[in-house]
Amino acid sequence: MDSNKRLPRGRVRIVGGELRGRRIDVPALAGVRPTPDRVRETLFNWLGQRLDGAACLDLFAGSGALGFEAASRGAARVVMVEADRGAAAALRRSRDQLGAAAVEIVAGDAFVYLARGGERFDVVFLDPPFRQNALPALLAALPARLQPGARVYVEGAQPAVAAAPWRELKRSRAGQVSYQLLQWSEHDPSGIPGDL
Repeated sequence: MDSNKRLPRGRVRIVGGELRGRRIDVPALAGVRPTPDRVRETLFNWLGQRLDGAACLDLFAGSGALGFEAASRGAARVVMVEADRGAAAALRRSRDQLGAAAVEIVAGDAFVYLARGGERFDVVFLDPPFRQNALPALLAALPARLQPGARVYVEGAQPAVAAAPWRELKRSRAGQVSYQLLQWSEHDPSGIPGDL
């Protein structure tokens, strides 16, 4: 996120789960564009509403709308990675105000975090700044950090092109934003979409 361009700050509502109706601050930074309520509702319909026991990774967390939504819906652990220090500080404040103990904030670069190795995740949220064109490199780096059957939400200006063994499970569009749900299917190279 470009931290030298300040914009008016806003708030985003958590749309489901235990924290439903609670609001989180949106950092006053250019490039921070929280996933709209309607898109989050659709995404969590795709994921099955509840994420009980899941480990989730929110790269390029920004406002944290996706990660906090996952925590609200029962995720056991949510790691939010955000390179902008101001946005990371706002995420910590929101976590503390919500009492979201399952949330860990990592202030740092998404690619560096992925390269460190270690923990694997059941659900990953990818919403990088559109201008970075980072999705191809992210989709190449992610598999080492995924649990079998992991699902990956991708948001961008255009749909991500994901070749086998990635499978596209769902796709939609809201205004200028394309969003998809992908699954890494290393053991099923057929490319046949699975049921959610």
